Amino acid sequence: MASEVEKAQTAQKGGDTLFGKIIRKEIPAKIIFEDDDVLAFHDVSPQAPVHFLVIPKKAIPSIEDASDVDASLLGKLLLTAKNVAKELHLDNGYRLVINNGKDGCQSVFHLHIHVLGGRQLQWPPG
Repeated sequence: MASEVEKAQTAQKGGDTLFGKIIRKEIPAKIIFEDDDVLAFHDVSPQAPVHFLVIPKKAIPSIEDASDVDASLLGKLLLTAKNVAKELHLDNGYRLVINNGKDGCQSVFHLHIHVLGGRQLQWPPG
């Protein structure tokens, strides 16, 4: 199986994504939170004891593709990450990660925030 770095090297913008299929419930996910705008669910390949993703239901390929009209949605993504982290008792802290582009290790071109916690995270991250 290819690593995330290898997947990011060949990932392309455009077309349907895994996350689009999760939004439409074509692929199952362990959903933590959902409303009309955002979805939060557990990562299938967790990199920490708690690792979930927060995605917009609107198809925005990457943070690079977000525009001024997305400002309130971007804020809602961050607030959802905070609220779900609190719900999952990440009281000692957590990390938010947005991968952007090939060098940023983005392997799925649908904007998403990784939320990682449940242990002491290290620095620098990568």
